[in-house]
Amino acid sequence: MLKPISVVGYVVMVGGFLALLAQRAVFSASPFVIAVQAIALLLFAWARWTFGRRSFHFAANPTEGGLITNGPYRYIRHPIYAAFSLFTWAGIAGHWSWAAISCGLVVLVGALARIFSEEILVAARYPEYADYARNTWRMVPYIF
Repeated sequence: MLKPISVVGYVVMVGGFLALLAQRAVFSASPFVIAVQAIALLLFAWARWTFGRRSFHFAANPTEGGLITNGPYRYIRHPIYAAFSLFTWAGIAGHWSWAAISCGLVVLVGALARIFSEEILVAARYPEYADYARNTWRMVPYIF
């Protein structure tokens, strides 16, 4: 049941982002938005680089090779979702509207669906995940 939930979460996340693109509410000329989105892209690249050759799976699927706890994963358990959310919400900050906020919430709900289903699956595969989870934040250090 968790893998289908993760697929729905992915579709919802991407759908919300595409809706923001359709509204032209992702990119901005604001230096603040550009800076935050650049930081988000760097976090995404760092997380992806740290993740290595492990491929992306449409459905949540813990991969072989052990639990990754270095790089940005040392601080947050889901840096790719954090980066995607940060990029999205920076764009929303530059195009503040109820429609944009609604799309941002859709993106966040999709990411949370992925996060919670992945955590359950990873914890089942890697017993050391419980210790790791106690010492890291999901997406935002000191907040969540």
